[in-house]
Amino acid sequence: MTEPTVSPPPARDLCGTMLVHRRMLNESMSYRSQRAVIENRALQYEIGRLSSARRGPVVIPVVVHVVAGRDHPEQNIDDEQVHSQITVLNQDFRAANPDVSKVPDVWRDLVADTQIEFRLATRDPNGEPTDGIVRVVTDRPGFDHRDGVKSSRTGGADPWPSDRYLNMWVCQLAGSLLGYATFPGQPPHLDGVVIGHSFFGTTGTAAAPGNPFNRGRTTTHEIGHWLNLFHIWGDDDGACSSDDKVADTPNQADANTGMPTFPHVTCANGPNGDMFMNYMDYTDDAGMFMFTQGQLARMNACLEGARASFLAAMPEAEAEAVRADGSRHADAGEARGVPDGEVERLLHDSERLTTEALHDIRAALNTVAGYSRW
Repeated sequence: MTEPTVSPPPARDLCGTMLVHRRMLNESMSYRSQRAVIENRALQYEIGRLSSARRGPVVIPVVVHVVAGRDHPEQNIDDEQVHSQITVLNQDFRAANPDVSKVPDVWRDLVADTQIEFRLATRDPNGEPTDGIVRVVTDRPGFDHRDGVKSSRTGGADPWPSDRYLNMWVCQLAGSLLGYATFPGQPPHLDGVVIGHSFFGTTGTAAAPGNPFNRGRTTTHEIGHWLNLFHIWGDDDGACSSDDKVADTPNQADANTGMPTFPHVTCANGPNGDMFMNYMDYTDDAGMFMFTQGQLARMNACLEGARASFLAAMPEAEAEAVRADGSRHADAGEARGVPDGEVERLLHDSERLTTEALHDIRAALNTVAGYSRW
């Protein structure tokens, strides 16, 4: 296989998620069917026919696979850089980022605390203690959006079970690619996000002078995709004919780059114009600082549908987080600081969500079977 050419850091943000998504739509009838089910569920949440059963934050266990070139020790980013990215994610997804105050007044009421938190895994798939960071040395000069980094056979790192962990791969990416993600519905062994090491976190290689992607927002953006968010402009090449399937984000012509000035009007969306400070646009890291309530509804549909396994495992994950912080051992109820009755309700909700997810999977399989009969 021809090795990708590794280039200097890009002059603008470029996400490969839609390239992967469109390739999968063309290659896999199963993926197309699952995506139809997932989008139908998202629509039910958007129009209010379904609403979230979540109460309180969900904790997503994370494993970071650092894949570094044998002759490039700088790619083997240190623990501090990894931890800086987790800090950014927990600020951004909880609307606790200091720059959220820069959201224009007209959209302040739309800012969403998603109540999604991220913790480096404390147990590996075999139940052994871990710091949540896996390090692999590769002879590959770099990777592209074709998933080579996700397998040891192609010079990368094998994933941990994607129904229990959010897999992140950090590596040298080719060309102008900053990162990419999988939408829910893609094969489990490919599920997760891939980020260039120079755009991961806020320290180390991300802190290089002149790097406009130095605040960890590439990963925030890609996890948005992992939770079923589309680019805010709808990827229609400026036609104003498509959008991100979220009602409270204005339709806009194309991606914004750099540091736009408010208001920036396109697609007749005046007077307020594009919501270019949204994490799902392409602005510099310093120019993006919000998710909306509509985007949160899509995330909830995803977490209570295709990614319900994370809710089902939540009490155990939070108990592990308490232990990892050096606190006393606690059962699920103690870890959450809630009474037994609340724990029972949460477990009931998790069981219901898992059942709904299985129903959705069966529906997708039935759809595939229906196609195969033709």
